[in-house]
Amino acid sequence: MRKFNLLYILIIVSMLVFQANYSYAKEKHENFDGKGYVGTLPDLNRGYEIKEVKKPQKEAIPAKDFNDENELKPVPRDNPAFVNIILKTDKTSQYINDINEFIPILEDIYDLIDENSNVQLFNAKVYYFNKSAEYLRDKYKNKPESQYVSFKRLMELNTHAKSIALLRNEAEKYNPYLAYGSSGYIYNPNNVAEQMEFLKTEINQTILILKDAD
Repeated sequence: MRKFNLLYILIIVSMLVFQANYSYAKEKHENFDGKGYVGTLPDLNRGYEIKEVKKPQKEAIPAKDFNDENELKPVPRDNPAFVNIILKTDKTSQYINDINEFIPILEDIYDLIDENSNVQLFNAKVYYFNKSAEYLRDKYKNKPESQYVSFKRLMELNTHAKSIALLRNEAEKYNPYLAYGSSGYIYNPNNVAEQMEFLKTEINQTILILKDAD
């Protein structure tokens, strides 16, 4: 009977403890119902945030910059570099530039003949013409320009001018010692003057050909 009472008391105590634990568990469950894990979770996205890369925006050019005549800058016509290089581009061939340099040379020789200048001055001008013609000949040798009328005419005139310069030089040197016979006629002043007139005519015709070649 004593054992039964002790067992009964243990059962009662166990029921009271179970009821107390049940009430505590129920109360704790109600306080956190729907809240899930209690505590602070680590931020898994921190350090892995995707940053949006912004593309540079091109500034739109106003339409007026293309269409507005007032926006156009004036041509720098007062600028010597613009005028001389852009507006006055030399489109003349090198050959034309070269033969044009002979025009003032030939005009000087023509004037010397017309003024009956002395032999020394005449020969000096012819010598300069001869050297210029030789340079032109060597420069355009075996080139198409060597077949031009202006080129051939300059070469012929150079040969004739050299022969007349030599004639004048020898006439001045030998004429006082020669009789006007068959051997001395070539140095006769009248013959020299006649040859000079022929040369003057050739020079004038050549100048016209050179100017027409522009």
